[in-house]
Amino acid sequence: MKVAVTSPSFSKHPDLIAKMNQEFPDAKLNTEGLRFTHEGLVEYLKGYDAAIVGLDDVTDEVLNDLPDLKIIAKYGVGLNNIDLEACAKRNIKIGWTGGVNKTSVAEMVLGNVITLLRNLYQTSNQLSNGTWNKDGGEQLSGKTVGIIGVGFIGKELIRLLKPFNCKILVNDIIDQTDYYKENGLIETSKEEIFKNSDVITVHTPLTKDTKYMINENAFSLMKNNAIVINSARGGIIEENHLFEALCNHKIKAAAIDVFEEEPPTNMLLLNLPNLICTPHIGGNAKEAVLAMGMSAIGHLIDFKSITL
Repeated sequence: MKVAVTSPSFSKHPDLIAKMNQEFPDAKLNTEGLRFTHEGLVEYLKGYDAAIVGLDDVTDEVLNDLPDLKIIAKYGVGLNNIDLEACAKRNIKIGWTGGVNKTSVAEMVLGNVITLLRNLYQTSNQLSNGTWNKDGGEQLSGKTVGIIGVGFIGKELIRLLKPFNCKILVNDIIDQTDYYKENGLIETSKEEIFKNSDVITVHTPLTKDTKYMINENAFSLMKNNAIVINSARGGIIEENHLFEALCNHKIKAAAIDVFEEEPPTNMLLLNLPNLICTPHIGGNAKEAVLAMGMSAIGHLIDFKSITL
């Protein structure tokens, strides 16, 4: 089976390289750190049976030019960059394991929440510029946390929040009544989450229904001391409306790990003192990177054992 890996981070990980050399010694790795356009991705994958992809856009048009491709293994958890319908009509299998990096993302969310509530980020930056600000912010304990999207990561965050005795409001498109009851969660609307939460964190895919879900109207409903977190997908928050909300103190602060354009170029937004911005690293803890890579390789091994 001819295998090509598009992800630069996968291709430079020593443990993943060793595993690939063991299982697929002729695999092509992206050791040059290439970022692919449509044409570049087609050229890179042409003639290969199997691909391990990260954030590359695998569209219907791309697949039109890759008639040999039989399986795509996802390095990561989000599938919004892969046209699943186009894959299905060509009988291209998808190798994917949900929640493989859930702890990595949930721990970062929790860290950002505490950092922003307690003013750790804000006062650290002020002190480095000579300002001695003794405002220690607020504790997380006992706060109201709104979680939109209660999948693998949402549930992991709920587990991590247990010692803080927070009131947790939840919203999801799937009925999870039993889970909510078992964990003392309050199911409610997005609007009620926006109105009543001290912390709002999103853990949904990017779809037509979640695109710009947090916008000017949502910010207008929030408390002026609210914290907003997005470690899910760029485009869920309308970034211009976020900029306005942060500048005018409609909310206290935000932490954004994902952007509509990556890398982002809106330096006015990125330089705001009440915004923590990180380069899409929520799922990139060392342990998660290894788990995601081994999962992708495992899907190829399983596929090979079935088909060959």
